Amino acid sequence: MLWRLRTGAPWRDLPERYGPWQTVYERFARWEADGTWARLLEHVQVRDDAVGRVEWTVAVDSTINRAHQHANGARKRGPQAGTNWKIRATHRRARPSAAPAAD
Repeated sequence: MLWRLRTGAPWRDLPERYGPWQTVYERFARWEADGTWARLLEHVQVRDDAVGRVEWTVAVDSTINRAHQHANGARKRGPQAGTNWKIRATHRRARPSAAPAAD
């Protein structure tokens, strides 16, 4: 189980020396459901913190704040704001018509 967690490989790529991947996965899932992994982590943290081997520093990586690729440059709803829009609208109204003038 720890080999798979350390490498990040799919369960199906588990080396044969560890047994059938289905068996290892089922045991992992059962331990997760009954809280065994949480208890193991808590035990290790408490033990190591008691002897001063744990440094409680938090680091935030900006890669967790990525936007979806389609989020870039999306059009906003509602009326357009800004000088450029007002200038374009004024120019559109001021353009002479291509139709012949009716007298």
